[in-house]
Formats: sequence, C-alpha cells, structure tokens
Amino acid sequence: MNAAEIVVGLLILVSAFLSMAAGIGIVRFPDVLTRLHAATKPQVLGLATVLLAIALRAPTWGVISTVIVIMTFQLLTQPMTAHMLGRSAYRTDHVRRDLLIEDDLGRDIAEHDEHPAER
Repeated sequence: MNAAEIVVGLLILVSAFLSMAAGIGIVRFPDVLTRLHAATKPQVLGLATVLLAIALRAPTWGVISTVIVIMTFQLLTQPMTAHMLGRSAYRTDHVRRDLLIEDDLGRDIAEHDEHPAER
C-alpha cells in the first residue's frame, strides 16, 4: 500500500463521516432550517472529498475534467436549492419561528404587504 492509496482511503473516510453527520443532523435537529443546514453543508464537503479521492486514484484528463464539472454544478446549484427550500418552508409555516434569531424574511414580507404597489 502506497501513500496515495492511504490518502484516498482517508478522504473516503472523511466523506463517510460527513455523510453520517448529515444524516444524524437531519434526524436530530428540531426544524426545517437547521435540518436543511445539516443536509447541505456536509454534503458539499463530502462530495468534494470523494471527488478528490477519485481524481487522486485515477488522475486522467477525462476523470479530472468530469470531477471539475460535477463540483462546479454542485457548488452552483446547492446554495440556490437550499435557499429556495428554506423560503418555501418559511412561507408554508413549517419553520419554528421561536428558534429564529432574526427574521429578515418576515420583515421583508411585512414591508411588501404594506406597500404592494411600490416595486
């Protein structure tokens, strides 16, 4: 076993730990927003570590370019997906408002409702 195989194995273990942490967070956290946070943050980092392990194991241009494309799309779509899921959960009253520190979206919605013609 050489150093590259050890590094690949460690990266896969880190990814597995992050996936486990995300799963535990989804089950244990109290509301949609914290569960969403637990699902998105470790998932992106876990995918990055697995993709790095793949690139280290098979360092060809085809593999590396595919890894770059996958990570780019993940980094572009994951924050937007989490944002839209959070907004929809807020608007359908699936958010525990007592856990919010500051309710910026509620303030913006209230301001919009007061002045609907001013856009």
